[in-house]
Amino acid sequence: MKRKAYDGVYNKFIKRGLDIVITGIALLILWPLYLILSLVIVMEDGFPVFYKADRGGYKNKTFRICKFRTMIKNADKVGGGTTALNDPRITKVGNVLRKTKLDEIPQLGQVFIGKMSLIGPRPELVRYTNQYEGEEKDILKVRPGITDFSSVEFINLDEIVGGENADEMYEKYVLKKKNQLRIKYAHEVSFKTDVSILFRTLGAVLHKSFGFLFRNEHR
Repeated sequence: MKRKAYDGVYNKFIKRGLDIVITGIALLILWPLYLILSLVIVMEDGFPVFYKADRGGYKNKTFRICKFRTMIKNADKVGGGTTALNDPRITKVGNVLRKTKLDEIPQLGQVFIGKMSLIGPRPELVRYTNQYEGEEKDILKVRPGITDFSSVEFINLDEIVGGENADEMYEKYVLKKKNQLRIKYAHEVSFKTDVSILFRTLGAVLHKSFGFLFRNEHR
């Protein structure tokens, strides 16, 4: 039987070493940015600076994902788990962080300690990962990542799910497709795949950020 990519040497050993080296350097360089963004968030809406929530993780072990907080306090209690288009829970600073993807950079620390990887299936809500069946379970055989195939395809997820019934729209039109792309990653994980996704992600993020900051798109 042919060995699956997620059982290979790259996924089990080399990938982890690259994550440690790259994020270790990034954290040393980016700490002033962390401080600036933290201060801006506090100035607008106080503490906490970070948003933490349970997600399904590597080997089906739940972990708490960490992002810069982009919504009002206790947003989970006044809305669903999927962010709608023009979601009123999003703060002004949070809107900028989301459009530029800067809200994701605290996850570099989670990559460094081994909860996540730079490239890997985007971590999903536990209520969804608990329902995985068949090949979907392969998703949990690689570390969840900051970006993957689905991150690029669904970079404008809020526009896809719309402004109403976001959770319902996500489950109906997005979740299965996302899972197919997550499975694709688990089955194709390699250095070449990771480099390709990294450059595709950088291109997509720069395009989205440029449109938001300089063309007033989706403000």
